[in-house]
Amino acid sequence: MNKYTKKSLGQNFLIDNNIKKKIIKLVNFKNRNVIEVGPGNGALTKEILKQKPKSLTLIEKDDYLSQKLKETYKGNKIIKNFTDDILNFDLEKLDISNSIIIGNLPYNISSQILVKFIRGRKWPPYYTDIIFMFQKELGEKILGKFPSKNYGRMSILSNYRLTMMNKFNVSPNCFSPKPKVWSVVIHFKPKQNNKIIIKDIKNLEKVTNILFSNKRKMIKKNIYKILDKDKIKKIDNLDLKLRPANIKPEVYYRVTELIEFN
Repeated sequence: MNKYTKKSLGQNFLIDNNIKKKIIKLVNFKNRNVIEVGPGNGALTKEILKQKPKSLTLIEKDDYLSQKLKETYKGNKIIKNFTDDILNFDLEKLDISNSIIIGNLPYNISSQILVKFIRGRKWPPYYTDIIFMFQKELGEKILGKFPSKNYGRMSILSNYRLTMMNKFNVSPNCFSPKPKVWSVVIHFKPKQNNKIIIKDIKNLEKVTNILFSNKRKMIKKNIYKILDKDKIKKIDNLDLKLRPANIKPEVYYRVTELIEFN
């Protein structure tokens, strides 16, 4: 049992050794640059180091846990340890190419963390793989296919830049303290090419925010907040009487492309 946890940081430490090993087996860590988001008490950190990575960068917001990690791995030259909030951290300044991003994410900010990686200015990005643990309900929304009950803003954003390679569920019994819900580990790879080019992902976020602001209503009213009549005509087979969840992701990408094209 972990005596040290902060509810405010959404901490649930992974304690199941089989799940740790299953996560690590998703990719080959040997001679790779690895960035671990929220290493906490170092449960995954130990397993990563056993795989002999080229470098390991740890980013932990909790002062106490970050200090404990620094003490534990003092003298280990391949480890860089940052006490920082991942949401404010400029990952691109690290200039770590060909890297693997991994993390058992705090439930309360996991969607924000994923979006941060999707927003990367440089694309294809510096990383080749993302392995994140999410609350199962959120994971289903991230992977939601069109059309389905889980399809929505998160799946539209994720699908534009990421491909899901693998996933598996994790029981609450695998954590301390034990959460009330199941979790899911998802392995992503960044997409290399897209037919529709979006310059700034924040514009896609804006489009989905506006159109999904009234989920049960037709998009007819809200789409005019984004595009004029001439640009709307350029979108093939767009039915303005549809609800946001009944519109294919490609249409959202096309709308964003038209916003950016002046």
